[in-house]
Amino acid sequence: MIDLGPAADRTAALVTSVTDAQLALPTPCPDMCVGDVIDHIGAFALGFTAVAEKDLPRTKPPAPADAAHLGDGWRERIAGDLSALAQAWRDPQAWEGMTAAGGIELPGEVAGLVAVDELVVHGWDVAVATGQSHSPSPADVEAALGFVESFDAPRDGELFGPVVPVADDAPAFERLLGLTGRDPAWQPPT
Repeated sequence: MIDLGPAADRTAALVTSVTDAQLALPTPCPDMCVGDVIDHIGAFALGFTAVAEKDLPRTKPPAPADAAHLGDGWRERIAGDLSALAQAWRDPQAWEGMTAAGGIELPGEVAGLVAVDELVVHGWDVAVATGQSHSPSPADVEAALGFVESFDAPRDGELFGPVVPVADDAPAFERLLGLTGRDPAWQPPT
């Protein structure tokens, strides 16, 4: 088990610090602005709370991310949903047995690692796009890196983009970003 609380708290702090004027900024995710990534984080928080609770009717694939879905009070709502996500994954039963995410059955332990990866990587997406700092814990980075290295996903942008080459001796976080299709040196256009 991994405590998702610190990663969820870091992500919530990043999300709630985004101004309305920053929602349209580009991100390292092709074709996604900051608002789209935040909408994805919100949908992910709800969906993966259901995954932890093994509430299969609520684990259907989310709608495509779109900043237009944010609505009023999105900062507080998403922060609360991230807190609920962390709490759901504190239950040892979330990490045991089988569950489903987006209609795909998977072990609870793997689903928990997906959750860690989503928080760490999308937290960075928001941070780098909006000029915030993001320092995930080494344990979270290692857990996410272990998952991504072992997961033979299509690299078509559905789960991960094409691998961005990163030096073998690069820090673990940079290797994680490269494996998820992100250039660790990405900066917003000026």
